[in-house]
Amino acid sequence: MNPVAELRSFLRASLVTKVPRSRRDPAHVLRRRRVVSALTLVIGSAVLWWSLQLQPGDPLFYAGTALLAGIWLAGAFLAGPLYLGRAHTRDGTAYARPVVQSLALGTLLLGVFLAGAFVVAQVPFLRGPVDDLLDHARFGSLPLVLVITMVNGIAEELFFRGALYAAIPQRWTVAATTMVYAATTVVVGVPLLVLAAVCLGLVCGLQRRVTGGVLGPVITHITWSSGMLLLLPPLLSTLK
Repeated sequence: MNPVAELRSFLRASLVTKVPRSRRDPAHVLRRRRVVSALTLVIGSAVLWWSLQLQPGDPLFYAGTALLAGIWLAGAFLAGPLYLGRAHTRDGTAYARPVVQSLALGTLLLGVFLAGAFVVAQVPFLRGPVDDLLDHARFGSLPLVLVITMVNGIAEELFFRGALYAAIPQRWTVAATTMVYAATTVVVGVPLLVLAAVCLGLVCGLQRRVTGGVLGPVITHITWSSGMLLLLPPLLSTLK
């Protein structure tokens, strides 16, 4: 199979063709998901805004982002049961946990964003806010920021593609969770962060729709976010 056809087949299997399932939440669980998700969104958005207003290197940044992860995790688990999900295998005759497939998706998405960095580096209006955001990694403890980034990625997916996704009517799940996820980043004031949230939210939402669980989106998210944290700052520095 040629590379283009291989890529098309991979994207179809990972983002389009749903794995069969018949699980449905009873009415009382659905009501709980909606109430808990709404409260979590309000509190989480406020804490996200506050944590990113802190100066790079401020110890409170670590406390704020840890608190944010705790809020997303609490909302995810209090809202109702979460499921890992299953993915199509390469030969299409069985199903497996979406591990390798999700690593590939995260790496592919990372490559697209790093390629876009060549454009961002040449546009001061776009580069300035991105540099300000990345200063938390440059002037803080990179290993600690990496751990926080990964923990927050897991927490966000458990909430947005777990609890919130399950609280929304099926026909709107991908669009609604993508828009809400992107809307929470608007308060940060970085246009490219909102664009990244739309792209990441769409990919993870489609993956959640296909697999029926949160494992795939979690792996895709932390692969992308940790890669961006480690590779984007030196790349932008090189492109100055």
